Amino acid sequence: MSPGSAPVVRESDTISRQGGDEFLIVLRDAGDSESVSRLADKIQQRMGEPFLIGQHALSTSFSIGISLFPDDGDDFDSLTQKADTAMYHAKHSGRNAHRFFTEQMNVQAVEHMHLETRLRRALERSEFVLHYQPQIDLASGAIVGVEALVRWQSPDHGLVAPAKFIPIAEETGLIVPLGKWVLGEACRQASAWQAAGLPPFSVAVNLSGVQFRRSDLLETVINSLVLADLDSQWLELELTESILIHDAEATLDTARRLKAIGVKLSVDDFGTGYSSLAYLKRFAVDKLKIARPFVRDLVSNADDAAIVRAIVQMAHALKLRAIAEGVEDAEVAAQLRLCQCDEIQGYWIARPMPADALAAFVLGRQPA
Repeated sequence: MSPGSAPVVRESDTISRQGGDEFLIVLRDAGDSESVSRLADKIQQRMGEPFLIGQHALSTSFSIGISLFPDDGDDFDSLTQKADTAMYHAKHSGRNAHRFFTEQMNVQAVEHMHLETRLRRALERSEFVLHYQPQIDLASGAIVGVEALVRWQSPDHGLVAPAKFIPIAEETGLIVPLGKWVLGEACRQASAWQAAGLPPFSVAVNLSGVQFRRSDLLETVINSLVLADLDSQWLELELTESILIHDAEATLDTARRLKAIGVKLSVDDFGTGYSSLAYLKRFAVDKLKIARPFVRDLVSNADDAAIVRAIVQMAHALKLRAIAEGVEDAEVAAQLRLCQCDEIQGYWIARPMPADALAAFVLGRQPA
């Protein structure tokens, strides 16, 4: 901030630090919401200017939540709480923005709290189940793997979609015990299928960034394999591109330890993040999963077709396998075959299904 800059707020206004990285501004006689919004814009513009510390210029960004007296409350605590709720929404709308409190935000906050409570109870009551979606080799048609997908079987609300509870699980840290259960259950089921006489195939489990960065991940993986009596070659861990670029050296060390015990690694939704050839080479992954948006429009969009071909060629050049997810019809499968994609997964083959149904599906595809 340049020296001598004119202050944005008035002497009659109050600025205080709430704690941590949160600050509070109380405006007297602020006028209507438009004037408050203009002031919030000015604050963000001013605070967006670089701070000079020695020879270094540092920039910052932040989110602002706004509540108004008396519309949103007539006491300090309720106004602060509602401003905090509005700030939460500002953060989740892309950060470096400001939002006014609305009653809908209150409804959403209450729903979020209730869902978190139900999620904790669901873990205690073992209300989660795994469904499995087959992955087939395009050349032979053989089932070479399945992806384990968690479902919440709520006794009160039925099957709850993962998109509704996984983000909250990640925000609250509940993804750690949930992910540990998914890993153990997937390994146990893979071992049970083999014991029942099914041909062995890999089972893929998604890892969140929170799980991957935990120091006990390797121990959790080893314990899951040992307790299930499953050989490590049949376990595949799916990582997002963002995991690979976050704290690269620590991530690389974890990846090497997992590879050392024989676990396979794949990059999920490849093409939507920031991976580079250098990252793929260093992390020695085994498979690239081509992101669903590219696969969906493969037939109708020449650009998507070119991207898919390029990903497959790059994968093969690096001695990796390429799998396309989200395959929903024969025409897309035929185009992927022309692109020499190795594996496919999607509704055209089968929807995710419970373990017993998956076993029947596999046996039904066995040659007579």
